[in-house]
Amino acid sequence: MLDAAAGTGGTDALLLRLRRFKSDYFPLHQQRFQDLVSQGQHPKTLFIGCSDSRLVPYLLTGTGPGELFIVRNVGAFIPPYDGSHGLHGTTAAIEYAVLSLKVERIVVCGHSQCGGIRAAYEGVPDEAVALKAWLRLVEEALLPVQPSFEAMRRTEQRSVVLQLERLLNYPMVRRAVEAGELTLHGWHYVIEDGEIHIFDAQKGGFIPASLASNCGTGPYQPYVEHDGQVISS
Repeated sequence: MLDAAAGTGGTDALLLRLRRFKSDYFPLHQQRFQDLVSQGQHPKTLFIGCSDSRLVPYLLTGTGPGELFIVRNVGAFIPPYDGSHGLHGTTAAIEYAVLSLKVERIVVCGHSQCGGIRAAYEGVPDEAVALKAWLRLVEEALLPVQPSFEAMRRTEQRSVVLQLERLLNYPMVRRAVEAGELTLHGWHYVIEDGEIHIFDAQKGGFIPASLASNCGTGPYQPYVEHDGQVISS
């Protein structure tokens, strides 16, 4: 547990971890970091994930420095490309990853027990003006029910699909997908099970990674649920 003790006579625990990185981790990987500086970064994957502290992209994917270009925000939401929700760093990062870094895949990763999804149902304090506006990005995925366990799980997955569909409205993304240069991947991480569920566009649902034949590919057609409801951006 990280327990900063600054000002109480003890040593700041976070400061100790910074020192350990320099003394223990960096010497073992120094050449890798130097190569990333001299040769530049060339990540193959743009990972768009929720800011939740329990979601650790490098741990889930077994990757290291230079392998993932990471964007994180509340809920792993993607603003519409038309700018109707204002300027956002997430949009800028997508443009940079696709146009400059030429990533080969984009992963949108939501997760179980998502506080952002729950807040979209239950509301947020009036002072959270920006958060309230941000949560409008998931309104199309919400269900007309109380946020039960099942409703939350469905909404979390519906949100992932909604973000994938929004991605295809980014002209540089659609162009790269149609050219076969970019694939899109929708993941739902079930924290309590340690399992990633992958959206299978052909089957129209989420499949546990332990049973899936691939990590998800695009492009994506409108997502039709079992009750016939179409989720579309």
